Amino acid sequence: MAGVIEQLYELTKEPKIAYFSMEIGVHNDIPTYSGGLGVLAGDTIRSAADLRLPMVAVTLLSRKGYFIQDIDEAGRQIERPFEWDPSRYMELLPQRVTVTIEGREVSLQAWQYNVKSLTGGYVPVFFLDTDLADNQPKDREITAYLYGGDKEYRLKQEIALGLGGVRMLHEMGFEIKKYHMNEGHASFLTLELLNRFKKPIEDVWDEKLVWDKTSVKNLCVFTTHTPVEAGHDKFPYDLVARVMGEIIPVPVLKDLAGKDYLNMTMLALNLSRYINGVAKKHGEVSQSMFPGYEIHAITNGVHSFTWTCDSFRRLYDEYLPGWANEPELFVRIGRIPDNRLWEAHLAAKRDLLGLVREQTGDELSPDVLTVGFARRATAYKRADLLFRDLPRLERIGAGKIQLVYAGKAHPQDEPGKQLIQNIFRYKGLLRDKIKIVYLKNYNMATALKIVSGVDIWMNTPLRPLEASGTSGMKATHNGVMNFSVLDGWWIEGHIEGFTGWSIGPPPHELAPGADADARDAEDLYHKLEHMIIPIFYDDRHTWIRMMQNAIGKNAYYFNTHRMMRRYVTEAYIR
Repeated sequence: MAGVIEQLYELTKEPKIAYFSMEIGVHNDIPTYSGGLGVLAGDTIRSAADLRLPMVAVTLLSRKGYFIQDIDEAGRQIERPFEWDPSRYMELLPQRVTVTIEGREVSLQAWQYNVKSLTGGYVPVFFLDTDLADNQPKDREITAYLYGGDKEYRLKQEIALGLGGVRMLHEMGFEIKKYHMNEGHASFLTLELLNRFKKPIEDVWDEKLVWDKTSVKNLCVFTTHTPVEAGHDKFPYDLVARVMGEIIPVPVLKDLAGKDYLNMTMLALNLSRYINGVAKKHGEVSQSMFPGYEIHAITNGVHSFTWTCDSFRRLYDEYLPGWANEPELFVRIGRIPDNRLWEAHLAAKRDLLGLVREQTGDELSPDVLTVGFARRATAYKRADLLFRDLPRLERIGAGKIQLVYAGKAHPQDEPGKQLIQNIFRYKGLLRDKIKIVYLKNYNMATALKIVSGVDIWMNTPLRPLEASGTSGMKATHNGVMNFSVLDGWWIEGHIEGFTGWSIGPPPHELAPGADADARDAEDLYHKLEHMIIPIFYDDRHTWIRMMQNAIGKNAYYFNTHRMMRRYVTEAYIR
């Protein structure tokens, strides 16, 4: 304990940027992430450590994790709890704070996990936890499940994250110069700051309190990730009154968060000096959703070292020394001989096929064009778009393509679960013609195997619902080209026939048309048949040149080192 206290003393000597996120993926076996938002948060922190930025992070412990996914023979998802022991990975800190929930004082403690870099930098992540003996049994469960329960449970979690997080940092002795909210879940931190900046004034009639919104705004940065209205957390005010009480006067709160219900995104928008979307197109979409605000765009990235497989790491170390902390060196990809690049890819492909064999018993061929699709299973991602015309797909791909799928559906997302069952149904219908595998319990380790081991990375979201997407960026770090709808980051990374291929029309419309599925499927089939398959089998030289382009034009830019440098210069030091 003495060592932890000494470390905290050192950490609090200089002002910090506090990064708040409901989920953070710091380790494959620490189930405090469910998908892209949490993995991005982890990559953000890794780059901050590499760049030795003065940052700390705050999240929830999620003692019982998201869930372990099993899938039966019919494709039905089975969710099992993911119990884990935080003491195996992190240190329990002595500080305690409280928040008021349903009129009760609920205690929080914090666990510290250090994300360390080979550069010598590190970023502490504080995992908030309500599982204390002095809390009531139901309060001990507030930080138990990631995205579990109903609106009331979510509200309690966001109180713990926002109010509890600021109080914990204050209790530890930190001076925070910026609070960065990664999505609206942490927006209650602004209410805690408002109370810290309220000032009494007197007039001839009465003493009043003025909430210093300007001081709070100057401290806050808000990144929105959700381009659809339904994705923004909203709570009825009667629920807020019962669960949270009156943190600030209700008229003030309604002025900041919405008249009819408490909108966490509106609260963050109204109390942040810098607001950004996570790709250029997403910035435009967000600006159209919230026209009264100035919304910037900082396109996401991925942590280059984390998302590069072993065979490519060795190759880059040999030909591009320093690449891990200077991804700009990827522009020199031409230094690497074609045969070495292809050998590294085949090594990654063999690793993936080994995982497939181990988990499913299926034998995939290293000589067959392998298409990967792995992400959260939800309707707008359109995981089954490829199967829209089964006879045509069979004619195009029989014996020429094999498919690797993975992804979890949220336990309450029945259409997402149905998507997984659909993939299994198509697997049966195409048996002995096109091999299809679905890897269960998609996590960070499985993701790296897939993004590096497939030949093509496919992404088919219904535009413009993909705010950014980062899985395709991971693929490019391993020389895997994207075959994707022009949405999110791919609008910026795509050069047709050079870094990969598009699916569907240019990204002009702000809302998808009724014919989007038919139109996109037609383009998908056409390019698969007439461009991708012929190049893969008949023009290895061009295929390897495109692999080089994916690395040299995409991986060099779409990384969190570039992203974090922009946050520093545009958001943190303003």
